[in-house]
Amino acid sequence: MTPASDTLLDGSHTVLTPEYVEFRFTLAGIYSRFLAWLLDAVIVLMGTGAVLFALNLAMMAFPGFASALSLVVYFLVDWGYGIGLETAWSGQTVGKRVMSLRVIQESGVRIGFYHAALRNLVRPVDRLPFLYLVGGIAALVSRSHQRLGDMLAGTIVVRERRLKVPSALGTTGEEGLLADPLFVSRVKKLSTEEREVILSAALRREELRMEARLQLFSALGTRLQEALAMEKPAHLSDEKWTLLVAAALVPPPSARAKLPRSRPRAAQRA
Repeated sequence: MTPASDTLLDGSHTVLTPEYVEFRFTLAGIYSRFLAWLLDAVIVLMGTGAVLFALNLAMMAFPGFASALSLVVYFLVDWGYGIGLETAWSGQTVGKRVMSLRVIQESGVRIGFYHAALRNLVRPVDRLPFLYLVGGIAALVSRSHQRLGDMLAGTIVVRERRLKVPSALGTTGEEGLLADPLFVSRVKKLSTEEREVILSAALRREELRMEARLQLFSALGTRLQEALAMEKPAHLSDEKWTLLVAAALVPPPSARAKLPRSRPRAAQRA
């Protein structure tokens, strides 16, 4: 299948930053989302079965009460599974992780408990009358492939890209500053969203047009000087300054080599 047909099948979502720089995300298609849901449904059913089996053993003297409790337990496990994992794993469940999918906000940043709770609490409506027919139709007619829960929570489901850390991040030519404890400690205090923006810009900078690239790193360079309370060295460009901060956020090559290898995932073209 060609990249063009992939884009046509899955669609794309574009986020425009305040600096008028575009970031493009590949939306997950109905088929991949269905497979992810199917795997999650099997896990929920197995978990519910285990809980109900334990309850039935503990309440053998009250069979009627145990039966009435079964439906409540199923919904609690189902909702708790989706809300808990999507909050803890930044928009992923086991099924989404296997299928390399992730739930993010429409603005392009990670979701929190509020968004995970909203999109999962609407699942009973999306499932009507069976097999997510309502949710599937809503996703088909929605420009961003959103089911009703996503529309309410302001979220989208995208294909996750796995990009390698460029070797340039570890060879910035400023080893002295990278070895400065004050600089490194201030970089480590950056917020999670700031880290995501910096690393995303460093990893995807080659995808940007030159004008957009200059605008993005100019804004990041100014913002980083304020966030770190440090002036940018005069001989560094805004892009090199940002890459230097990104280099301080990732472990050095020697440390990365000691980390356990994770299963590789195919990179998706944004």
